[in-house]
This record gives sequence, structure tokens and C-alpha cells, in this order.
Amino acid sequence: MASLQDIRHRIKSVKSTKQITSAMNMVATSRLRHAKEAATANRPYAQKVSEVVHAIAKNAGMDFSHPLLEKHEDGRKLVFLITSDKGLAGAYSSNACKAAETLIEKADDTDFVIVGRKGVGHFKTRGHKVIKEFIGISEHPSSEAARDIALELIQLYKTGEYREVDMVYTKFVSAISCEPKSGALLPFAPLKAEDQDDLNVEYIYEPDAATVLGFMLPQYLFTVVYAALLQSAASELSSRMNAMSNATDNAEDLMDKLNLHYNKVRQAGITREITEIVGGAEALK
Repeated sequence: MASLQDIRHRIKSVKSTKQITSAMNMVATSRLRHAKEAATANRPYAQKVSEVVHAIAKNAGMDFSHPLLEKHEDGRKLVFLITSDKGLAGAYSSNACKAAETLIEKADDTDFVIVGRKGVGHFKTRGHKVIKEFIGISEHPSSEAARDIALELIQLYKTGEYREVDMVYTKFVSAISCEPKSGALLPFAPLKAEDQDDLNVEYIYEPDAATVLGFMLPQYLFTVVYAALLQSAASELSSRMNAMSNATDNAEDLMDKLNLHYNKVRQAGITREITEIVGGAEALK
């Protein structure tokens, strides 16, 4: 049976852990509000850019050519993955990594561009090739970082080494829910004929639709990447908030059990001492 000193040390350790998880919970909660506002504010803009670009593509003509529309049949697959830089966020990063693993057709035929130390470590230890990593931006994504990532993906695709670029990120649903999402980034694919019926807005193009589309495609890719970074940042912080809240609750439950155990051991010790005193007194009679 553990001594009273051992139990006191255990209670002190759990109390210290509770203080840390409680502080991290409050920090994540505070940051989540700003991340949620940024992701929510960006969503209408990202949706509108997507609508405009697909509407322009509808009017650009079948003979329009652009490096981001070209197909490289013999190339490899490139996966752009967004994870976290730090742990203590529940299953946030592991779920994103699992979603990325489902995109791997052949281990030697897929390369990665990864945001976050967790994703980099996950795939490097499994022997996958990470050709570019972005560290230190997962919680605080900026438009400059998104532009750098988009330019990197564009340059890699233009080399002709990759037949497609897929993206995996985590969509923020609510403060208690987020889900990994994946989708194709490149080559840019116009909407199918049955989906183009919703694009009824008429635009005036200067000088023409093809030229405007050529300018808008990189901007569209930047917008998609930035929106994914914002969604993932909000998801990471919500996952960390929930994980630290659960850890704090578990620490409180464990402290209650340890205090109860401490009192039982202490009471047993007192009872034993009283019994020994009474027994000694009886022996002296």
C-alpha cells in the first residue's frame, strides 16, 4: 500500500498538471474566438472567388491553355497537408494524416508538402518524401504564408513532375466538431456541364475571358490555400481547447479519488495506532 507521503506527492503532481491544462484551455479558448472570426469572415470571399473563376472558365473557350490546366499523365502525385506544430490537440493532426494516407496509391509515387511539425514527423518516419515543409504558421496563418505556399505548389506543378496536386485540411464545423477534408487543387478543373447552370451571372471581360482567367487562376489557388489554413487553425485550437478541458476534468476526478484514498489510508493508520495503544495499555494491567 502506498504511504501517505507517496499519495501527497501524487496529489501535488496531479494538481500541477491540472493547473497547466486549465491554463492551456483558457489560452486556446481565447485564441479560438479570433481564429473562428477569421475563418468565418474569409468564407464568403473564398466562395465568391470560386464562383467567379468558374464563371470565367465557362466563357474562356475550349482552346484556352494555361500551365495550371495542363495534365501531366506521367507525373507523380503531390499531397499538400495541413497539420499542427504542437501537440496536446487531441486527434487533430492524426486524423488529418490518416486522411492524407488514403490518397497514397503507391508509397514511391507520392510526395508531400506539409504545414506543421506533426505531419512532417508522421510521414518522414514512415519513409515518405517531404519536399517542402512550413513550420510555425499552423496556429497563426497569414496571407503572406498562404501566398508563399500557393506559389510553391504552382512552381512544383509547372515543372511537369506531378500529374496532380491534392490538398488535405481540417474543416471547422463548430467549437466541438471538426472533420478532415480532401480535394484536388491542380490541375484546375472547370465545373461539369450540369453544375454550370448555376453560373448565370454575366461579366464584361477586358480584354477577354481567357486573359482574365490566366490572371485569376493563381489568385484562386492562393484563396483556396488561405481559406484551408484558416479553417485548419480554428480546428486545431478547438481540438486543443476540448482536449485540455477533458484533461482538466480528468485531473479533478483523479484528485478526488486520491484525496479519498489518502483519507482512507490516514484513517487506517490512526485506527492501527489506537489499537496498538489500547493493546499496550491492556498488557500493562
